[in-house]
Amino acid sequence: MNDVSSSPTAPRIERIRHELKRRTLIVSATEYVTPQMLRITLTGDDLTDFISAAPDDHVKIFLPATEGEPERRDYTPRRYDNDAKTLVLDFAVHEAGPATQWALDAKPGSTLALGGPRGSAVISGVKRWVLVGDETALPAIGRRIEEADAGISIVSIAVVAGAEEEQVFETRAGLETIWVHRPLSQATDASGLITALENIALKPETFIWIAAEASVARAVRAYLVEKRGYPLSWIKAAGYWAKGKANAHERIED
Repeated sequence: MNDVSSSPTAPRIERIRHELKRRTLIVSATEYVTPQMLRITLTGDDLTDFISAAPDDHVKIFLPATEGEPERRDYTPRRYDNDAKTLVLDFAVHEAGPATQWALDAKPGSTLALGGPRGSAVISGVKRWVLVGDETALPAIGRRIEEADAGISIVSIAVVAGAEEEQVFETRAGLETIWVHRPLSQATDASGLITALENIALKPETFIWIAAEASVARAVRAYLVEKRGYPLSWIKAAGYWAKGKANAHERIED
């Protein structure tokens, strides 16, 4: 089911719902993109009809629990290929949760069950992007950058623990990448991202996408609206995790 909204003062966003299907996949490869970012490549016939229409989609992975229902966590499809029947997920492995432990233990032949994406919010007609996020947002940021067409302008502002966690993205778009460094112990401090944004000129009809720890995403959004007077219709913000909460994922709205 599609719900399309557009106006001269807002970007065009098409919301697409996908048929939910649980898939069982096999790990074909693992590699460290950076010291704290582990990339897992999955394969299997269940990917034949896999759909992910937007770079910030998420699938829900199911992790075995000692008792009761499986643990569930949301992850961004970093890359996928229906013909090759492969799906790539990136795991930030600096926290000792069940998903992190599964990723650290994974090896070729390991299995993983997942479902989704439940839906996609496809944003079209945008020529200028500002992408803001922390480590958990890098899979979506990287995919957005790599899938962008020539003629698109992107500013990426990402906060990571140090220079060793910076990534390189190939793109046809015009890209400016800004890295902000802070220790993981200060992952709920939004000041570095806000300081970086202060130096960015926000031209009209620039879409600003934000994903980070929930309080950080909320603070960045508040800065843009209250201090810069930026219109809410051109901002999408989400808390990809929340300090002290398990499996926390929230859309930041009024």
